[in-house]
Amino acid sequence: MFQNVGEMVILFWSTLLALPATWRQRQKVSDQFFEIGNASLLMVCILSFFIGGVIALQTGPLLVERGLGSYVGGVVGFSICKELAPVMMSILIAGRIGSAMAAEIGSMRVYQEIDALRTMNISPIHYLVLPRLVAIALALPLLVTFAILVGWLGGALVCVANDHIAISFAAFFSALRDTVNVQDVANGVFKSFAFALIIATVSCHQGLITRGGPRGIGRSVTKAVVNSIVLIVFSDYLLTRILLK
Repeated sequence: MFQNVGEMVILFWSTLLALPATWRQRQKVSDQFFEIGNASLLMVCILSFFIGGVIALQTGPLLVERGLGSYVGGVVGFSICKELAPVMMSILIAGRIGSAMAAEIGSMRVYQEIDALRTMNISPIHYLVLPRLVAIALALPLLVTFAILVGWLGGALVCVANDHIAISFAAFFSALRDTVNVQDVANGVFKSFAFALIIATVSCHQGLITRGGPRGIGRSVTKAVVNSIVLIVFSDYLLTRILLK
């Protein structure tokens, strides 16, 4: 475990040192950005809409019963932007994109394509890791911002349509505006940026250390997703403690 952590830290640092070469890899960054962002947009929209609706269903009737119906919009908006949207979207991207990264790089490792790159004096970090890390670091915060807005809309629609809540759009977004400020949204987006770096580093590392043929690729994909989710949850706690100070 400690060896893997050390290797991931070295890989991340090496990728940061390679950032000046990003412009030369701009086509690969663009392709990865499209794959991560545009191809994931529909799933992000569906997931965030129903997350907002579920939070409204869970908290709305309870607050209304206690005479706190005017706070429903604030509770839903605050919980989505600071916690649920960054974490849930990052887990979604880890499962969809992280697994694809690990499988693609792992296949190249097993079939000696990475060795061929080294033979041609092409750095695997510049050619494979850097475009993926830059693309996901740009795409995931944008997806989370979109998810926050869709989640708020889902919560508002449920509050309007549910007879046990029956709060108007104006009341919902008025409470949301009074409770949630720009810094709350920025904190959630910053979390997603940190999670994006974790997903890219873990997934690419697992791909680069793949051994053992197709079964090894399957193990690497599983480890990439599981390790990414564990580190996302762990870092979420640390970031929350830091940002609350």
